[in-house]
Amino acid sequence: MERTATAAKREGSKSAEKRSEPRQSSTGDISLVFADSNATTGLREVHGRLIDRSGSGFRVVHEFAGLTCGQMVQFRMPPSFTGRARVVWTRIAGQHVESGFFIVA
Repeated sequence: MERTATAAKREGSKSAEKRSEPRQSSTGDISLVFADSNATTGLREVHGRLIDRSGSGFRVVHEFAGLTCGQMVQFRMPPSFTGRARVVWTRIAGQHVESGFFIVA
């Protein structure tokens, strides 16, 4: 069966880049602190490695599979960039965990 032009266009748009801002490759350590009722102090700190960032967000690889969409974190990137961010997505592949964050004011 031959595909229609509309079906082909829809399929092509699924793989198209949907980010509204360009990402810049970045490296460096990052610390994420967030509320966690399972932690002794009620807070958990996760250390990760920055993969890339844009004006409104960043992507981190880490080892904590418990981050969930919508969760708020405090972040600290040396030397002095700190703030709050919301988890947008988390992808888990074995021990490799990657999360995307949206920076909030």
